[in-house]
Amino acid sequence: MQQTHYTGSCLCGEIQFAVSELDREMAHCHCTMCRKFHGAAFSTFASAKDFRWLAGEDFLASYIGNNGSQRQFCRQCGSSLTFRAAGAEHFEFALAALDTPISEHPDAHVWVDNRANWHNITDDLPQFSGGRGCECRHQQETP
Repeated sequence: MQQTHYTGSCLCGEIQFAVSELDREMAHCHCTMCRKFHGAAFSTFASAKDFRWLAGEDFLASYIGNNGSQRQFCRQCGSSLTFRAAGAEHFEFALAALDTPISEHPDAHVWVDNRANWHNITDDLPQFSGGRGCECRHQQETP
């Protein structure tokens, strides 16, 4: 049996999940779709090799974007839960949905060219104009 180190849930608690180990890369995404899906300046996603649903899979609803990405959310409370890029094998989950404290921290900002014009990035994390694989790094802004 796999040991669970982290658990999470949606706002209403109907959907619950667990992971035992977070992947090292976790990023703040500033793309327009993530901003709209989360209703915030950015979303923060992480992935885990052993993500598993514990309860409430029947409450999951999906949205497929025009770019083929899939986003899952709770159909009862609307909590944003997962993201899968078009053609990707694995998905990422919303780090804010964790109920268990973590010691790991996000390590980058991605899609910063699409950031909300009212939000300034003020930390020292690397900034990528597009996805993490983008060669072009955005310059650190000064507030």
